[in-house]
Amino acid sequence: MTTTTPPGATTPAATPPSVADVEEALRDVIDPELGINIVDLGLVYGLTVDQENHAVIDMTLTSAACPLTDVIEDQTATSLDGLVDGFRINWVWMPPWGPEKITPDGREQMRALGFNI
Repeated sequence: MTTTTPPGATTPAATPPSVADVEEALRDVIDPELGINIVDLGLVYGLTVDQENHAVIDMTLTSAACPLTDVIEDQTATSLDGLVDGFRINWVWMPPWGPEKITPDGREQMRALGFNI
């Protein structure tokens, strides 16, 4: 069955993805040094999606001197491609990241990689 939109009619605007959808997509972004996704590492501090389908990610790094922000930004763009129309990462440093922010899943992944956590 084929449906068509009559001339002059408007189609409803696509509903932006939920924060949970974007968070799930961000699980594909892997910290290049630790090999664990940024969500389970506890690097994502906040996440919003507006009505224009743009995501804003408040995020930190394990170290403010991390030279790999470009890698993380590129992976984020790839993981969110087709899900949102755009995104912005707000790099935040307070509160500082610490191992207590790692999720239970992240701790399991780190143990599987040989980290003692």
